[in-house]
Amino acid sequence: MPARIATSNTLPLHSAESASRAAAMARKRSRRATLFCALLSLAAFGAFVPALAPLPSLTSPHPSISKKSNSRKFEINSDKFWKDGYPFQIIGGDVHYFRVLPEYWEDRLLRAKALGLNTIQTYVPWNLHEPKPGETVFEGIADIISFLNLCKKLDLLVMLRVGPYICAEWDFGGFPYWLLAIKPALTLRSSDPTFVKLVERWWSILLPKVSSLLYANGGPIIMVQIENEYGSYGDDKTYLRHLAELARGYLGDEVILYTTDGGSKENLQKGTVGGDDVFSAVDFETGAEPWPIFNLQKQFNAPGKSPPLAAEFYTGWLTHWGEKIAQTDAEFTAAALEKILSRNGSAVLYMAHGGTNFGFYNGANTGGSESEYKPDLTSYDYDAPIKESGDVDNPKYKAIRKVVEQYSTVPLPSVPDNNARTSYGRIQLHRTCFLFDSLNVLGRQDVVQSENPLSMEVVGQMFGFLLYASEFASTDDGSMLTIPKVHDRGQVFVSCTSREDRPLYAGAIERWSNKPLHLPVTKCASRITLYVLVENMGRVNYGSYMFDMKGILSSVYLNGRVLLGWKMFSIPLHNLNEATTIHPIVQVGHSGVTRVLFNKSINKSDGATREPAFYAGSFHVNEVAQIKDTFISFQGWGKGVAYVNDFNIGRFWPSFGPQCNLYVPAPVLRVGVNSLVVLDLESPRPDLVLHSVDEPDFSCGKSKSSMHQL
Repeated sequence: MPARIATSNTLPLHSAESASRAAAMARKRSRRATLFCALLSLAAFGAFVPALAPLPSLTSPHPSISKKSNSRKFEINSDKFWKDGYPFQIIGGDVHYFRVLPEYWEDRLLRAKALGLNTIQTYVPWNLHEPKPGETVFEGIADIISFLNLCKKLDLLVMLRVGPYICAEWDFGGFPYWLLAIKPALTLRSSDPTFVKLVERWWSILLPKVSSLLYANGGPIIMVQIENEYGSYGDDKTYLRHLAELARGYLGDEVILYTTDGGSKENLQKGTVGGDDVFSAVDFETGAEPWPIFNLQKQFNAPGKSPPLAAEFYTGWLTHWGEKIAQTDAEFTAAALEKILSRNGSAVLYMAHGGTNFGFYNGANTGGSESEYKPDLTSYDYDAPIKESGDVDNPKYKAIRKVVEQYSTVPLPSVPDNNARTSYGRIQLHRTCFLFDSLNVLGRQDVVQSENPLSMEVVGQMFGFLLYASEFASTDDGSMLTIPKVHDRGQVFVSCTSREDRPLYAGAIERWSNKPLHLPVTKCASRITLYVLVENMGRVNYGSYMFDMKGILSSVYLNGRVLLGWKMFSIPLHNLNEATTIHPIVQVGHSGVTRVLFNKSINKSDGATREPAFYAGSFHVNEVAQIKDTFISFQGWGKGVAYVNDFNIGRFWPSFGPQCNLYVPAPVLRVGVNSLVVLDLESPRPDLVLHSVDEPDFSCGKSKSSMHQL
């Protein structure tokens, strides 16, 4: 993602002893890699003769490789990319496998190919693949190897961005949450020895998996990016060089390693490795004059090793909750792309297809302070040419394709039709249980006691909600509650400890508008129980406030005095690519579906409550031909998360906007009964009705500002 905040952070270097060990390890790996690559080069290519002569034309072969050679080689020379001895112009686009259901990977890639793209760029989010320390996942939507093989099958090259930091509007920039629980605290994105050791462990798993899919080995991967826009964050060259050496040790010398940084001298000075071992690419705002930036790019690459590449050409922009949906003009975008392609520059569309932040994986940004918190939408449509649901019948797709077609060396495939969408109509829901009533199913492992509140990470929770409970003495005139640091949103309730009354809603304390809260007067014979339900709305993925722990992160004050003695109830719910049975509260919320379907006893009262509750309903699909993409409209509902057939389709917040509807891909659905479970944190629509509709809608809420419109 683009550089938005320039910081002057100077990150610590290794100690001399650590540096010595790292250098020794790097030399050892380098000797192994050099021997391996030497043997491979001799076997595959014979003697290599460098070619520095001027290139006569885009169709002339590289002088170092015979026209008759069947060897596979992707390289940089004479300020051009070369594929198998011929000049090659990268016309690529980002498609993130983790934002698209695997059943739709091929569909989206074919649409990208019909757009004229010859290369797919994707990040690798560490947190998706190692959600818990030492527990790696490469199945389901995390099956990156199947995605890469699919790219190969479709004759699409791949630029792989392995991090360890990715940004990407993804939770914590792709870092696993458990990095935040390590003590002493890590210095992320630096040569902090403990952090580097964890990166080494992760890459020792990831990089061997993808090495067989490098281009020289018969696969689609032509380039591998290390880090991401590092010049916008720090300037620890020891860290960057170590990443490069580590990658070379696993991937060899044939693959092109690259960095991407914003197109300013300061960013490139701080974020590039230097020399000719790592290629430096750039990104910049759409509409900026590209060629002065490409000329600047040359200063940070070795002579003859700087083909002009915009590694992120922005087709649209991200949107936060509370903003107008970001939009960029189709003709403006296409004209900016033509300025690059018309002079043999290369570009990668960010995004070609945005997809969806299913589950709880959306990221967030901050402004000048960590309280200026801006979480991203569930939709990652990005105003890309291929829309969230795969639609291509739109002005931007047509305008970009028209430009690309002029510079493509092969005829473009025909454009696929839009996927069919449908409306399944009105869905009646019923309340299955209040969230607080489900706490009695929690086991000891889900409840932690402490004198002071603990963060979500400290109690071992990645996403979802954490309920804090404490007690205090009743007063005649109420109490003033102050929580200086809540990440990200705390809903406050009180109830009499000795009675079974419903908890009384007192208000919300929000990270972005934190104010003292006056608790209502509660006539209790004994003590009062205070509940604070804190939602993790997505960890910051960019900038100097990325060390973003969740929950109550400060003392809690009642009438100016610290309130002690807390219980913390873990309510993670289930996330993308997780089983639904991992947590008992999930089971309680979903068990109501069965009672609804079979008309058994259930609370059918209306939705006039501010207490968080689960609601369940269903809709019916009669035959396979009727299974199509749809959207669930949350107009009139409060704030929460929804599941279709146990799949977490994401967060909704129509009152804040702009997103009204959540995308439901057809592969989530099935013939027969399809269940819908909603956790609404605030006040659902009084009639408890949702609608399945056939269109996205970004017109909800206050839409206070627009971050990026052209």
